[in-house]
Amino acid sequence: MSDVARIAGVSVSTVSHVLNRTRTVAPDTVRLVHDAVAACGYVPEKQARQQREEFGTIGLAMSAISNPYFADVVHGLDRRATKEGYSLLLAETHDDADTELRAVGELLRRRVSAIVLAPSGDAARTLSYARQAGIPVTVLDRFVREEVDQIGVENIESTARLVDHLAEIGHTRIAMISGRPGLATSEERVRGYRRGLERNNIPRRDEYLVPGDSQAPPAQHAVTKLLHLSRPPTALVVGNNQMTIGTMRGLRSAGIRVPDDIALVAFDDFEWSDLFQPRLTAIAQPTLMIGEQAFELALSRISHPDLPPRRVLIQPTFQHRDSCGCGSGEDGGSAR
Repeated sequence: MSDVARIAGVSVSTVSHVLNRTRTVAPDTVRLVHDAVAACGYVPEKQARQQREEFGTIGLAMSAISNPYFADVVHGLDRRATKEGYSLLLAETHDDADTELRAVGELLRRRVSAIVLAPSGDAARTLSYARQAGIPVTVLDRFVREEVDQIGVENIESTARLVDHLAEIGHTRIAMISGRPGLATSEERVRGYRRGLERNNIPRRDEYLVPGDSQAPPAQHAVTKLLHLSRPPTALVVGNNQMTIGTMRGLRSAGIRVPDDIALVAFDDFEWSDLFQPRLTAIAQPTLMIGEQAFELALSRISHPDLPPRRVLIQPTFQHRDSCGCGSGEDGGSAR
């Protein structure tokens, strides 16, 4: 604890109050202490001793648990965990690196056996913190450079498949509402969008790539911006489910009809996508399976800590419905 205090530039008693939550401490000081904890890998003696045992709890650290994607993934995790006699402990990260670090620290203090993490961006500090505490981490959804167990879907070619389909039915003015910069999934889907344009010989237009920050309100603003261009797009690719909601609101507010006035395709399916009018053409992720396999990775790592890191890449499916406007929408088909 003295090392933590030295690195943070505070007293040992302040470190104790932050870690044990025995007194209110200024947020900036709390952040300094947690950064110092991560830097030196400090774990309280009692916790370090207890962590050598199995406690039957898997910690989950992820953003926006209310997001249908993550809710379904958690359902898959929980379904598999229940069969194995494990419980889950959830911590919200809000896609913020400091909040993520504190969330993982709290999970460690709760003596979880392993952590499943959907990282907010650069996860180096968080992964180092958990590794020095001796707790295995499985990275979910957003792949990282570090050598850890990881699971997620193929994003690049799947997004390119959406562009291919729009090009096949005659569109050349294809825009994308992209996710939050810095997230691996957002960047991979932008790469897929650009790949699709390139292989269909469609010139890239910078004004057709507008960030939607992975949330509905910014996406609604983004689609409004696109519609006010001198040459607005005739087709939209949307980077996730939350942004699809915002995009549809923006189109409706502007009196734009899908697919009569503009074609719409999206990454991420909804349980109720086929209830939209028109039904949404989308890339669907097998969320329950992702959750179940993430649990399997975590459980395997608990039992076999010396296994080499594994990277599981799952192929999503192309759900061909009506919003693309080609007039032949049918469910099914794999993303190529």
